[in-house]
This record gives sequence, structure tokens and C-alpha cells, in this order.
Amino acid sequence: MHYPTALLFLILVNGAQAFRICAFNAQRLTLAKVAREQVMDTLVRILARCDIMVLQEVVDSSGSAIPLLLRELNRFDGSGPYSTLSSPQLGRSTYVETYVYFYRSHKTQVLSSYVYDDEDDVFAREPFVAQFSLPSNVLPSLVLVPLHTTPKAVEKELNALYNVFLEVSQHWQSKDVILLGDFNADCASLTKKRLDKLELRTEPGFHWVIADGEDTTVRASTHCAYDRIVLHGERCRSLLHTAAAFDFATSFQLTEEEALNISDHYPVEVELKLSQAHSVQPLSLTVLLLLSLLSPQLCPAA
Repeated sequence: MHYPTALLFLILVNGAQAFRICAFNAQRLTLAKVAREQVMDTLVRILARCDIMVLQEVVDSSGSAIPLLLRELNRFDGSGPYSTLSSPQLGRSTYVETYVYFYRSHKTQVLSSYVYDDEDDVFAREPFVAQFSLPSNVLPSLVLVPLHTTPKAVEKELNALYNVFLEVSQHWQSKDVILLGDFNADCASLTKKRLDKLELRTEPGFHWVIADGEDTTVRASTHCAYDRIVLHGERCRSLLHTAAAFDFATSFQLTEEEALNISDHYPVEVELKLSQAHSVQPLSLTVLLLLSLLSPQLCPAA
């Protein structure tokens, strides 16, 4: 395509605006870990792919790892600015984790958030639920429910996650919800037979966009779909574009050893189309003047 023709195409056609939501078990994320240059560089490149990223297994007791990571992310490529939202430390014993949302604050904002009230102590790390605004007339807001299950009680926690969905959808009067995170929903932690009996599988309306055959693990010796994204709601599903695990080892040309320094999990991500492709937009006076200047090139004499 010639340059003037390509420019005209870009002016007349508004491509579908993509919005990427990700979840990543960063495997024991500490200040010492992010202070390593290659780890920091790779984490920043992973985060910069996403409009909203939920980090799990943040175990930094110093409180300095996330601000340092945020600073480097905002210095990276101009795609920000980014902000963060962190849960309290969650856990039953001295081992605790934090859920951390990184989000592009010029595209989305936190409308509300809370830690799920786990009265029966079902969850080792109860979900940290957040409602975000979206730049979409179809879906102006969306609720995210992250969960990092404990391998010892995967089935119990995932069945309880259905109850979280019911509470969340009632709380915000919205069925448009995304459940996401390291569910440990495969291999030895949860067999296919038990997986298919979960209420999140048997109840209508839930769409598991990370397939059962997907590999979300870094090690060549494993092939497990531990990390998942589950969509609910007609509007949310209508905007679904793509969903996959992000193989950062291959994308960034890392050896397995180098990749394992980052995590033993791959991030999972879903991309929503927030606007319709090929919608013709009104032309401004500036654009009309530009087109008049380009018209001899666009319509050359015979």
C-alpha cells in the first residue's frame, strides 16, 4: 500500500481498540528478585503488554519491590502512566502473599475494591476484587476476581469461587465478571474429571478462555494449564478477541534457566475489543485539508 493510501486508510478507518487484561504468578516476588537487572527488565516488558495486570505471589516484606517495579515500568516505553492497587497481605500463617493490580491509568481507573469476606476460611488467599472503568460504550465497567489457590485444596477453593462470583455480581448488579489467576486447575492438582464437575464448569454462562490443553508452565518437563481466565456476562463475551498464555521465554529469546529466574509460570491474558472495527469517523477540518493536499497523489492523472 502506498503511503498516501495507507494514511487515508488510517484516517477513515478506526481500528478496533484492544484492551488486554493479564494475570501472572510471578513466583515469590521479592525486592531481591526485582533488584536483579535481567529480572526487572523482563518483568517490565511483560507488564507493558497489559492494560491491567494482576500479579500474584508477591511476598515482599519490605514494601519496596512494587514501587521500584512501577517506577521502571513508567520509565519504559511511554505507554503509561501506570498505577497500582495492592491488597493487604493475605494468608493463614507467617507465609503471606499480596495481589497487585498494575493498570494504565489513562485508559482505566479503579472504581471500587475489597477483599472478599471469607467467613468460613475456605481460601488460603481470599480474592481481592476490583471494579475497573473501561473506555467502552458497550461495557463501561468490569469486575475482576483474582485467585491464587493452594494446591492442597484446589477443588474446594474453585467451587467456593462460584460463591464469590454470586456475591460480586449481586454487589455491583453486574454479570460482567472475569475470574483469573493461578487456579492450579490441571495435572496432579486437579484431574480433568474433577475439573468438569466444578460449578464454574457446570453452571451456564462461564467461558473458560484458557483451554484445558494450554501450557502455562515454563519448564519443558511440565505441560499444565494451571493459570486460567474465566469470562462471564454477555457484554464481556461479545467483546472477546483473543486469549492465550504468553510464552515470554520464546518471545524474549530466553533460555529455560533464564526464564525460570522470572517465574515458573507464563502469564495468561485476554484481549477485549472495545470498539468496532471499520467504523467511519467524522472528518475534522484539519483532516479534510490534509486530504485535499494528498488528493493529487491519491488520484494521479491517467
